[in-house]
Amino acid sequence: MNVYEPHPAPGRTRSRRAGILAVQILVLVLFAALGVRLWYLQIPRGDHYRELAVANHHQQLVVPATRGRILDSAGRSLVSNRTELIVSADYHELVGMEDGGLAVLTDLAEVLDVPVEELQQRMRLCGPTVERPCWPGSPYQPVTLADDIEPSVALQIMESGDDFPGITAQAHAVRDYPHGATAGQVLGYLQPVTQEELDAREELRTQFTGIDQVGRDGVEAVYDTELRGTAGVRTLAVNNHGEVMEVVSDERPVPGSHLVTHLDLRVQKIAEKALAEGMAAARPRYKADSGAAVVLDVNTGGIVAMASLPTYDPGVWQGGIDQKAFDEMLSEEAGEPLLSRAVQGQYPPGSTFKISSLSAAVENGFSLRSTYACPGSVNLAGQNYENYEGGGHGTIDLHKAIVVSCNTVFYKFGYQLWKRDGGLHPEGEPEEAMAEMARGYGFGSPTGIDLPYETSGRIPDREWKRNFWEETRETNCERGERGYPDIARTNPSHASYLKRLAYEQCVEGFLWRANEAVNFSIGQGDVLVSPLQLARAYAAIANGGTLYEPRVARALVSADGSETREIEPVVAGKVPVSDTTLTYLQKALTEVPKAGTARGAFAGFPQDKVSVAGKTGSADAQNRQVSAWFASYAPADDPQFAIAVFVSQGGTGGMTSAPIARTIYEGIYGFGDFDEPALPGGVPRDELPVVRSDGSIDVLER
Repeated sequence: MNVYEPHPAPGRTRSRRAGILAVQILVLVLFAALGVRLWYLQIPRGDHYRELAVANHHQQLVVPATRGRILDSAGRSLVSNRTELIVSADYHELVGMEDGGLAVLTDLAEVLDVPVEELQQRMRLCGPTVERPCWPGSPYQPVTLADDIEPSVALQIMESGDDFPGITAQAHAVRDYPHGATAGQVLGYLQPVTQEELDAREELRTQFTGIDQVGRDGVEAVYDTELRGTAGVRTLAVNNHGEVMEVVSDERPVPGSHLVTHLDLRVQKIAEKALAEGMAAARPRYKADSGAAVVLDVNTGGIVAMASLPTYDPGVWQGGIDQKAFDEMLSEEAGEPLLSRAVQGQYPPGSTFKISSLSAAVENGFSLRSTYACPGSVNLAGQNYENYEGGGHGTIDLHKAIVVSCNTVFYKFGYQLWKRDGGLHPEGEPEEAMAEMARGYGFGSPTGIDLPYETSGRIPDREWKRNFWEETRETNCERGERGYPDIARTNPSHASYLKRLAYEQCVEGFLWRANEAVNFSIGQGDVLVSPLQLARAYAAIANGGTLYEPRVARALVSADGSETREIEPVVAGKVPVSDTTLTYLQKALTEVPKAGTARGAFAGFPQDKVSVAGKTGSADAQNRQVSAWFASYAPADDPQFAIAVFVSQGGTGGMTSAPIARTIYEGIYGFGDFDEPALPGGVPRDELPVVRSDGSIDVLER
């Protein structure tokens, strides 16, 4: 049977052919575009993607360097390193879990045998409102949850990695303080790197290992870069499963340099023990709540010893610190042990300041050959001023004025120089002779010591008084108007006095008054100095007038001993005093421990072998007991060491501080209860300990 099949219309055929052609052209265009793209990726961009491909299969590990040790001048270890096992957590991985990592921390707590709450606390980031323990470092580095764990515990965690996601157990180098609290404020401590430090310090960012710590306080902070060394970089080739195929390159870390200090461990321990026992002896009559002792090399400014009480053991920071211990570190009740009284404390210096006042008087016209009246009291500008113990010494020369510490002689110097400057209303620019001489001795500005947070002290004068008045005027004016209602309820007369005083300060508190100049002359009133500043001033008298920048660090020595960089003494200036005046002061100070205010403290001391020169000081402050000072140097005929001792609310200088200084001298030279000298030969060491290529250190016995 024939079936009729109609032929397609000519128009439809042409349309179908055109569609097929368009599809073919589109396919060709797509293939052409793909080819061009492949050519572009393989030829022009080939190198770029080759680098990315290599990077995707390479992994760089930053290998931390061993931190350098801190040594005393003989090579004895003050701070070293030890290795312990720690457990740490990836902060972001745990907090990113649905339960915030609670399940992982709960399982970990059972293994570590600690409450899970403790681990949760350690995971928190520290902040103003967060109590310790918490994490003080960056959230991008492993958070230490437990330290010094047993190897069996670490092994259990490492072998059960799937059960503890985000948790690692590994060996970690930590600082070791073999002598506990000895020189704690001088040495400092380490803490984890903060995000702010990573942002601010490029060398930390580029070498960040994830477990880095940085120096906090002391020489650990000042010489952090030198001590930390240079981290290494190990490049590993890995496959797409993360398995290490080979070590592509291995740039080994360079260990940090050892820091050799001027400190002598034996002298440091002697100073701390003498200070503690001296403060204890002053109690219970006096509070003796804090103190400091500084031993300086007078010819270089090197810190041979620096004691400050209360103190602390830097090891307390290892593994974190709880809130109670942290609060105690900062509390007034505990004596603020983090505070170095030697460097950061500032106190009225009392009569130890008379070296400056005598120099100012002599350099401004008062003769060393004249005699001066030393009555028991003197009336100046309508106010009566007395000697410390009330008695007078008749007519004396300035030598004896230092030996017996006659206040009234110096009161008159202060008053007369104040009048010479124009008194209350000077015309033109006053000379401020007393203040300028004090600054010439280094008071009123930082010494430049290589320790952080040094205070400058305070040397008041007319300019300071006006600035202080401008800062406090508004408050005084308010008090002058409203008075002191709280005090008035219990003590109306005292409240009335305070109100009048506030009004006076409001109206004319910018005036530098006679009583302020008089008190200035004996180191009282608004004068403040640090024990370090005072020790440096007496060292300058001893060495002929040179003020050095004090230094804890003596040298930096590479870990293999191949390189040594000595830290040379830095001269900060010369005291503006003639050689004649310096010689006069030296002779007067030499007499103080023999026949003056320190004679009781040095009774029986072998002055024929080692002559001590010094000056006592007893400083008053409002609502506080008298504080004790003794500043000195020895031997008087060939000075090597300057020692300044301060005991807050400790009584008189001759009774409390001078005996402490005597004990330190006895320890240095091997007198009294000491069988042998701490420093044989009685001089600071002039040679460095030897660091050998194998890392061992030859301790100097001399």
